[in-house]
Amino acid sequence: DSLDFEWSYWIEWGREHILWLLVGHLLVSQMSQLFLEKYKPWCLMVYGMVACWFLLGIKGLAVILLHAITSFAVAQFKMPFLTWMCSLTLLSTLRVPAVEEAKRKWYDTENEYFLLLFTLSVRCLFYTSFSLEYCWHGSTQKSSHSFLWMLAYVFYYPVFHNGPLMNFDEFSKQMRRQEAFSLKTNLGILITGMIRIFFWWLLAELMIHLMYIHAIYSSSPPLETVSYWVLGGLALAQVQFFYVKYLVLYGVPGLLLRMDGLKPPALPCCVSRMHSFAKMWRSIFMKALITRCVCHFTYRYIYIPMGGSQASTLGMLFSSALTFAFVSYWHGGQSYLWYWGTFNWLGLIVENGIRRLLCAPPIQQLT
Repeated sequence: DSLDFEWSYWIEWGREHILWLLVGHLLVSQMSQLFLEKYKPWCLMVYGMVACWFLLGIKGLAVILLHAITSFAVAQFKMPFLTWMCSLTLLSTLRVPAVEEAKRKWYDTENEYFLLLFTLSVRCLFYTSFSLEYCWHGSTQKSSHSFLWMLAYVFYYPVFHNGPLMNFDEFSKQMRRQEAFSLKTNLGILITGMIRIFFWWLLAELMIHLMYIHAIYSSSPPLETVSYWVLGGLALAQVQFFYVKYLVLYGVPGLLLRMDGLKPPALPCCVSRMHSFAKMWRSIFMKALITRCVCHFTYRYIYIPMGGSQASTLGMLFSSALTFAFVSYWHGGQSYLWYWGTFNWLGLIVENGIRRLLCAPPIQQLT
């Protein structure tokens, strides 16, 4: 079953190029940690730029640099609103037909163009994170929020194409931290991590080859003939595959982050353990993984700044609505994504409303 585009796409790129470039990053990281510890962030930055040039070409590298420079320039005004307008404008350029057509001509295949598109979308989260942190911090921290550190953050290769996301403050703080280098410890982390990832990959491949979840979903006649119990089982199977898929897709960069002395975002919780819709989304926000790590980003940079759960009821509704709106827009802004965001938002409202009703004193007295 090859109809899961995301899995097939990243596995193909991984086998051909990305996996080998990640091995190169690992070697550069360990050598710089051993011999050039002080210059490790800049060694990794240069490697990330070279890897970007190798896969996306000089024009792809130039576009990412242009976006980063533009965001950094706007951040100098220290106005989060302007930073958001800049980021949304840059993100919107990815969907301008004339711009799309021009970028397609840079590459021989559609897959190469999609790699640029995915990379630019994820890079948008990174340079926006840097710029917002820059706006929030005082002049005393200017050296730790320099343009050079922005480039080191934006071109950090393990999370370059598909995430997951670390906010800039976490990245810079952990990258600056000097720790004793132990080849034996790192080798143990690498071997253990590779065994776990291989198991997850094998499980995902077995699900793809034996269950045919996506092939069944691609045709409506079989779905119209089965019972609701079967439909529920198919939905659960698809969600379970989604979970295992991201254990692999985020497990690989997470392992490299640990090898670099960084703390990666925790891997996703199994969806079968979730019994509350609100708890599921809180887990997603905090784990920063499901839906490609965008939810953690919106939690820190949209939901909390707009008041979040500490605001009034209307303020909380507005904060969560903006969160789902950005997630829908970042993923492409197609109509089905707006429906998805709206229904998820309404689901949270209904569940929270019922929870508050059940916690009311009269109801508590009855129970």
